[in-house]
Amino acid sequence: GPGKFDPAVGIVNVASNVPAKPTFTQIFGQWLCDMAAHDERLVAITPAMREGSGMVKFSQQFPERYHDVGIAEQHAVTFAAGIACEGLKPVVAIYSTFLQRAYDQLIHDVALQNLPVVFALDRAGLVGADGPTHAGMYDIAFTRCIPNMSIACPADEAECRQLLSTAYAQDHAVTVRYPRGAGVGAKIGTDLEPLPFGKAQVRREGHGTALLAFGPLLYEALKVAETLDATVVNMRFIKPLDRELVLQVAASHRAIVTVEENAIPGGAGAAVAETLAEAGVMLPLHLIGIPDRYIEHGTREECLAAAGLDAAGLTAQIEPWWRGLQEPVRRSAGA
Repeated sequence: GPGKFDPAVGIVNVASNVPAKPTFTQIFGQWLCDMAAHDERLVAITPAMREGSGMVKFSQQFPERYHDVGIAEQHAVTFAAGIACEGLKPVVAIYSTFLQRAYDQLIHDVALQNLPVVFALDRAGLVGADGPTHAGMYDIAFTRCIPNMSIACPADEAECRQLLSTAYAQDHAVTVRYPRGAGVGAKIGTDLEPLPFGKAQVRREGHGTALLAFGPLLYEALKVAETLDATVVNMRFIKPLDRELVLQVAASHRAIVTVEENAIPGGAGAAVAETLAEAGVMLPLHLIGIPDRYIEHGTREECLAAAGLDAAGLTAQIEPWWRGLQEPVRRSAGA
């Protein structure tokens, strides 16, 4: 994936006075080096994705703690399980779409033994020019059903670093899923402080409906909320879900919308639906995620728009649904 280039002259660097924002991949790479300097137990593993996963600097600074196992995702996961059994702290850097290849090992070698392996899932969600083969559309669904596994979904660059630290501090397997490219430009700390495990954050107080956002789509949800005067919650964790906050929101709102960059069946919205059903809460619930089709190549922004996950697409899905819920109330009031 060379990016855009001119066939006549090759890659062209366009000068800009605006400094480039760091990518989520770069943030992971820096966190990895910082945590390795702090904890000598950390060992990093990649299945032939050193450059793509942001591990060049780590491989140079900590060559004896860096392991590239080649294009062998199954071995990467089993190898991580083996060294975790010996008291080390493995971090497996792997694209979301490539973790699918090691599903058996994820269940039998890591989760069944309840081992503390951190999975840094790059390219989670839509990936733009990488195309449909690299889109991380399913990792929430296929990891959420596995016992002894947790799932974190940072909304921006700062949370990515913090949630990696949070995952590393746990004594069981955790996936931290983050997208391709840069985020919104959030200020990134330099410490290794974790966030409260399994706790969400209310980002906007509103009325009527609440938008529960999982991952970077939080910022698109905040734009939509201004129009709807909706509450917005940055969920941060898919498993464990912040059950207490979800039920509080359900008790104080007429409807809930979940927004995620993942396939809808079995995803984060489904986790919210299960939580409400288990608690006996009957509330209108609208699940929004990647539609049941493959999204083709384009910029990441174009792919989000094609999936209806940019602010305009979210508004187009939520507004008529919310109006439809209010129609019976208006008719009843008029009667």
